[in-house]
Amino acid sequence: MKLKSLFAVAAAPLALLFSPLAWGQAAPAAAPAVQSRPADPALWVVKDADTTIYLFGTVHVLKPGLSWFDSAVKTAFDKSDTLVLELIEPDPAAMQGLLVKTALAPPGSKPIAEQLPADKRDAYLKAMADIGAPPAAFDALQPWVAGITLSVAGLPKLGYDPASGAEKVLTSAAKDAGKPVIGLETAEQQLGYFSSMSPELQLAFLGSAVEDYPKLGTELGRMIDQWAAGDPEALGATMNEGMRDTPELAKILLTDRNARWAKWIEARLQKPGTVFLAVGAGHLAGADSVQAFLARDQVKAERIRY
Repeated sequence: MKLKSLFAVAAAPLALLFSPLAWGQAAPAAAPAVQSRPADPALWVVKDADTTIYLFGTVHVLKPGLSWFDSAVKTAFDKSDTLVLELIEPDPAAMQGLLVKTALAPPGSKPIAEQLPADKRDAYLKAMADIGAPPAAFDALQPWVAGITLSVAGLPKLGYDPASGAEKVLTSAAKDAGKPVIGLETAEQQLGYFSSMSPELQLAFLGSAVEDYPKLGTELGRMIDQWAAGDPEALGATMNEGMRDTPELAKILLTDRNARWAKWIEARLQKPGTVFLAVGAGHLAGADSVQAFLARDQVKAERIRY
């Protein structure tokens, strides 16, 4: 179902904060000499007489050396007074407290492997071993935690570095420039998207992550190539492949959030200023993108060609 690769381009960036990738349990690949690779991801603008809002699609984790923060993207960022992201990262102590509140399994729950369909159990255990995560450590947690872990914990071995993710780069640049940074959502909200899923949907999500684990590098590389080429149409088509079998998950992680963010943009247009809004690129691609919801309210997002 290709759900796991979507975390890099669309789903909640909070997922990267509590996986073994963040805990440092997964060893990164030996770093080769980094060669710069040009990238020209898509950029849009929504504006009226006294307000300009740039819309930029990010990838939450990238390989070093991809040159995207330049040209029109850098120009738009430099012109902006404020950076708006999906989320302001919580500190580790706050994150731990939120996990205790949202991630624990109900008392008496079976081990996660036993909750999965029989034909996925061996693959689940094998994938967990591959990322160096003891399955027993997840048995006290809800299945969505294991699903997210499998979705991101193998990335360092493939050469991906969370410090190279677009949000990290933008946040650092905003700090250096003295620009305020605000979040569209809170960490509690993002955790709630997963913890509020039905047990059946959580297991479907985990099963998808297990099934797709061996293909992580191929699928994520395909999406990043589409992002770097400035091809949101292709990226939207790829995402649709991944979400087709789980429309309920797509509604939670993409469609409903896009609708809310479009309303935020419309409200922000009522105040003067220039804003650089950066959200996962998957939110700016496909038939239910943020731009599509804006268009339904007669608000135009114009693509900046560069």
